[in-house]
This record gives sequence, C-alpha cells and structure tokens, in this order.
Amino acid sequence: MVSCSVLKTDGPALKAVPYPGELGKRIYNEVSEAGWAKWIENQTMIINENGLSTVDQTSLKMLEKYMVGFLFNEGEMAANGFQPPTK
Repeated sequence: MVSCSVLKTDGPALKAVPYPGELGKRIYNEVSEAGWAKWIENQTMIINENGLSTVDQTSLKMLEKYMVGFLFNEGEMAANGFQPPTK
C-alpha cells in the first residue's frame, strides 16, 4: 500500500519503478497503481493534443514536466491550451 499523491488516498503500490532515476523512485514510493493509470490517461491526451513524439527529447522533457505537475502538484499540470474533453 502507498499513500497516493494523486488520489489523496491509500492504494496498491506500483509493481515496479515506472520511470528512470530518482523521479522513478519517488513515483514508486508516492503514487498508487490507480494514480499512475490516471497519469497514463492524461499523458495520452497531452501527446495527442500537442502532437508530441515519445522519441523526441524536447517532447520527453515537456512530458516529464507535466508528469511532475500532475503526480505531485508541482509546476504545470497540462500543456498550454490543453482542454480535457467535457462529458
């Protein structure tokens, strides 16, 4: 179990470190499986809305910045102009 920084509740921990380096360790220690799944959904929207490439270093740096914002509420949480779909 982990106290999830995204969902603000306890939940099952990730099974493995999902990202390299110290940031990956922090994610592993502070984000639940459900919180990580929410980030993956958000990341997909950001990639699609902004035409980002996961092989482009500039795009990866941008995604990392938004990931930190989303997971830990530090900095930006979505790309400029990004509007999540309304239901």
